[in-house]
Amino acid sequence: MRSVRARAALGATLVVAVALVAAGLAVLLVLRANLTDQADLQAEVAAREAAGQLAVGTPYGELDLDDAADHPVQATDEEGRVVLVSEELRAISGTGSAGVTPMPSASAGASSSPDDDDDDDDDDDSRPGRGEVSSDDPVFSDGTATVDRATADYRFAAVEATTPEGVTLTVYAGAPLAAEQEAVNTVRGAMLTGLPVLLVVVAGVTWLVTRRALRPVEGIRREMAAITASEDLARRVPEPDSRDEIARLARTTNETLTVLEASVERQRGFVADASHELRSPIASLRTQLEVAEAHPELLDLPGAVADTVRLQVLAADLLLLARLDAGEKPGAARLEAGALVREEVSQRTGDRIPVTVEVTEGGAFEVNGSRGQLARVVGNLLDNAQRHAEEAVVVSVAADGHGVRVEVRDDGAGVPEGERERIFERFVRLDDARSRDDGGAGLGLAIARDVAARHGGTLTVHRAAEGGAAFRLWLPRPA
Repeated sequence: MRSVRARAALGATLVVAVALVAAGLAVLLVLRANLTDQADLQAEVAAREAAGQLAVGTPYGELDLDDAADHPVQATDEEGRVVLVSEELRAISGTGSAGVTPMPSASAGASSSPDDDDDDDDDDDSRPGRGEVSSDDPVFSDGTATVDRATADYRFAAVEATTPEGVTLTVYAGAPLAAEQEAVNTVRGAMLTGLPVLLVVVAGVTWLVTRRALRPVEGIRREMAAITASEDLARRVPEPDSRDEIARLARTTNETLTVLEASVERQRGFVADASHELRSPIASLRTQLEVAEAHPELLDLPGAVADTVRLQVLAADLLLLARLDAGEKPGAARLEAGALVREEVSQRTGDRIPVTVEVTEGGAFEVNGSRGQLARVVGNLLDNAQRHAEEAVVVSVAADGHGVRVEVRDDGAGVPEGERERIFERFVRLDDARSRDDGGAGLGLAIARDVAARHGGTLTVHRAAEGGAAFRLWLPRPA
């Protein structure tokens, strides 16, 4: 069952099967209950009719039981002796007694005699009073009866009747259950015949519908396989016209491919730029070493050292970017931004222009993060300001909403408004005032923004009050 279509068809078939079986059982139970109620009603009517005749003093042998073939009747006295059975009743079960032969009773002949009919007018006042039929709900039971050699299932109703002589009899009358059994069997047979056919139809329809619904998924899979084989990230998977989950999956897949293509292009550009940037100091350093080997007196030792330092800084920048791209998490140490800035500025003794530090007095400027990475951000911003400042570089630390703002300003030419986002891209160096005049590779600002983002902050550039650029680093306060 590795196929989604097969699992869907099987699942739908099982659900429908369970639902149909439950519904079928409910229908059978309701049908049987209704038919049983009808049989109860028929049995009660027959029992009360016979009990009514006994209550008015009708002799046992003269009871009108014309319907005895369909409604067998049995009556027992208070001692459980059978005193009355309907004609042709050969056997019975489910009543108070299994006997079908009336036994003599003291009241069996007390009802009337032929001579009594001749003296009706003279003896009315001496005859017994009228009996009664119990108004309580009858007691129902299931049983069998054999009438004229035919045995069948019956539903019996038991009704009590009191004769005019005061004898209490229990009258049992049955209603046949053949119609109920036939109806239930017919419905059960129809269900057993139709259920497999319906399940086959459900499975087939589910298979076809699922196959049609998953056809776009197969197209997406084939296209993704082709993209993987060709490594052509410019290709896109087909998007169906529907607005369902599959269409959203195709759109998301294409968006993922777009992001992946852009990432790969950035990676390729990064590798190309890194190779180019590394080639220059390595070639320069090699040239100087070759000249020194041939002519030791011509060795430019300061230049070689400068190229080595430049190569070391570039390699460190590339390694840091690689760690950031790999998702390296910043540390969770609590730092004081003012102290961090003062410490970083105090170590810059060889700067071309002195740096002025402005920290708001009495403020608590704590942030969470990596001391080394945040110090690297401040150092990169100061290096950028030193390259382009004319006479002043200022660093200020102040509270800003729910965070801390570190701002580095210079009085240089500033950054054109249209280039204020582009300068944060890797290996980007602006011409003229912001060209690489002292060996900058165009990675400092890109590193600074990446570090700020991974610390939950931002890094933007604005126009400074001194006329140059103002780089604003915002970091959130600890929760």
